[in-house]
Amino acid sequence: MGHREDLLEGAKRCLLAKGFLRTTARDIVKESGTNLASIGYHYGSKDALLAAAYVSLIEEMGDRFDPGRGAGGATTAPPGSLERFREVWDNIIRALPESRAIWLLSFELILQGDRVPELRKLLVEAQEQGRSGIVPLFTGIPEDELDAETVDTEGRFYQTLLQGLMVQWLFDPGSATDADRLTEGLRRVIGRVIAGTGGDDRTG
Repeated sequence: MGHREDLLEGAKRCLLAKGFLRTTARDIVKESGTNLASIGYHYGSKDALLAAAYVSLIEEMGDRFDPGRGAGGATTAPPGSLERFREVWDNIIRALPESRAIWLLSFELILQGDRVPELRKLLVEAQEQGRSGIVPLFTGIPEDELDAETVDTEGRFYQTLLQGLMVQWLFDPGSATDADRLTEGLRRVIGRVIAGTGGDDRTG
């Protein structure tokens, strides 16, 4: 690996061990075996490097969400189906324990991002990548074939569910929503929309 890759890998290890605010440029240099000048040359700033490292961690975690990586090794559920929806969320929930450190990083950014405005700005922009990356898991449409409206609507929908699940799981894994209940909730919502009840539950 070259210095650029070494810096990225070193920054990822620092983030997982120390978080955003406690990681210094010298920590990254020591972990990566590079030098301070390399950070500016390859990434522009420490915050930009940390943002790239965080995005890389999220992408690696996202790879484990693919239903093809589930217990059976492949998915037979058709894209867009409720069963596909359940399979993806089952994989996401199964991956949560090993991804806990990454979710804590996300939570740190939410709570303290105002203290690192440059980093916050970079990661807000990176959320677009997250939205486009999660849609194919449910739809089967390759990321490079997605239109902007799909990313901005369906992508936001799945991203919102994911972030809500993250908060539940970090607070209390035992009471957090599981894939079956999430899927049943969606099935009921769809049923009410089709029936034209508008969510009115008075009829039981």
